[in-house]
Amino acid sequence: MSNTNLYLDLNILQKVPSSNINQDGTGAPKTAYYGGVTRARVSAQSWQKAVRDFFKAENSAVGTKTKEIAELLAHKLSALDGSLGEKAAMDKAIATLGAAGIKFNRDTDSGKILTSTFLTVSPAQLEKLAQYALTHDNLTDQTAKNDVTRILQADNSLDLALFGRMVPDNAVLNVNAAAQMANAISTHEIKPEYDYFTAVEDSRPEDSDNVDMLGAVEYNAAILYRYANVSVGTLANNLNNEDIVKNIVAFVKAFILSMPTSSQMTFANKTLPNYIMITLREDTPINLASAFEEPISSKKDCIARSIKKLEDEYVVTKRFVEEPLMNVILTNHPSKFNNQAENLSELLDKVTEALTKAMKD
Repeated sequence: MSNTNLYLDLNILQKVPSSNINQDGTGAPKTAYYGGVTRARVSAQSWQKAVRDFFKAENSAVGTKTKEIAELLAHKLSALDGSLGEKAAMDKAIATLGAAGIKFNRDTDSGKILTSTFLTVSPAQLEKLAQYALTHDNLTDQTAKNDVTRILQADNSLDLALFGRMVPDNAVLNVNAAAQMANAISTHEIKPEYDYFTAVEDSRPEDSDNVDMLGAVEYNAAILYRYANVSVGTLANNLNNEDIVKNIVAFVKAFILSMPTSSQMTFANKTLPNYIMITLREDTPINLASAFEEPISSKKDCIARSIKKLEDEYVVTKRFVEEPLMNVILTNHPSKFNNQAENLSELLDKVTEALTKAMKD
């Protein structure tokens, strides 16, 4: 595993029908202004949550993102030692986490002991923190501080290794994100649309006044350009070099198949990508969003035009960077590139093969 100066680019084009998969503060779909027009937008944080949920559905060991880490640890302590009362368990949890410099405040509304920001902790980290707390009474000396810090620096879950962790109280506990995920944007201009809805009482359908749940919901339809990358070296460091290829491929699969679920029951908008380009590079990751600075304007064949502009942009960028180690395509539309996979399984196999070879060179 000598060559970890590698970057994997994921470029996806995906048709999404009428939907509201990522809402702003007013309940409307998020948007971005780019290339002089309004685009549909899905935030990186929203798609990160979708990827984490995909990992959970695949029974991967996923960390817990929480402000209630003290309560989480206290529950673990009580489960391991039934003699600990609720207060004793919480006191020991706070003391243990405090040894690593994590600070807490009591929420004035709920009364809960909370951190100032969300922290992600892996199942293995939580388990080892509990075991350490139960076998050490003095959690204030320097040895305890060093030990607890080391526990929180090791055994990262895949989502923690990919998306990182920021601990304002103690930067030593920060985890540099191995994956970068861009806001998805539409390749074309969108205009807001509104669905007016009502509900009618079944027992008196003829009564024109017998309606409820009057309202309107904003939505749009779009071809989204989605982009993410993975730094192989950073992920190897975050995961202590264990199963790097397997974990990258797991992320690739999750990024391809996941989708945020806001208003899913209303719109049933779950789709699959129409075009996937995965590139393995040794120099730098490249976001190809500039392909769509001039928005797609055709009222037909929008996906075909989007693919053409993306592939043209990829060719242009090759003038400025080194030749990639791999570029593979999966699509049900025409492509100018020959290195294509027949299906998702073959695509993942090609990524696995290229990563394995590159990391041995």
